[in-house]
Amino acid sequence: MPLLTEDTLFNGRVTCRQHRDGYRFSVDAVLLAHFCRPATQDRVLDIGCGCGVISLILCHRFPQLYLTGIELQPALAKLAQSNAEANGWQERFAVQEGDLRQIRAVIQPESFDLVISNPPYYRPGSGRINKEDECAIARHELTAAPDAVLTAAAFAVRNRGAVCCIYPAERLATVLAVMTSKRLVPKCLQPVYSYPEDAQARLVLIEAVKNGGEGLRFLPPLHIYQCKDGPYSPVLERMYEG
Repeated sequence: MPLLTEDTLFNGRVTCRQHRDGYRFSVDAVLLAHFCRPATQDRVLDIGCGCGVISLILCHRFPQLYLTGIELQPALAKLAQSNAEANGWQERFAVQEGDLRQIRAVIQPESFDLVISNPPYYRPGSGRINKEDECAIARHELTAAPDAVLTAAAFAVRNRGAVCCIYPAERLATVLAVMTSKRLVPKCLQPVYSYPEDAQARLVLIEAVKNGGEGLRFLPPLHIYQCKDGPYSPVLERMYEG
């Protein structure tokens, strides 16, 4: 059985156990959980939910949401479900083990109001492939390239429902092209920089609407750190405080 760490968010109000030597969530998950805008009682699907951290944050922030997570890796799916139970949210957050590439076998079409995903976004031929299989699958596009992720999202989300995801800024053109081909119309973009002096955005947060009309909003840049090698920016600190 994998060794676990007992981690918390929001000054101890949310428990999120993680595999000590496997995939561990990063700031990307926190950014996406605060970027999406669920309505009261929305049905939310978390594609590739990992340990469930994004859904846990949303359960904390929006007490009337109902969430479903899909996770390919059995150990992570089990961990996400146990995290839901540890926080007393098992009635609001359910996890299904499944492959997003066969999403039709897991869920009904157009059955969610909002679909969120913090997908693997390192191409298999780029970067360092982690020796731990759990990390490799979670971080590299071995099983979840943008076309597969967004095909699953478009299948799951209702007409005029929203899809929110986060990708490296350098992949934006590819992601937007794939979205358009799936009838997911980009409606809101927010670039994420490491720190104010950084010349290039590191990440981009994207909200698209299925069969949405024209009109695209660009939100102000978001900075992760106050300065190079410095502390989190005030915006990030507020996100972690809840």
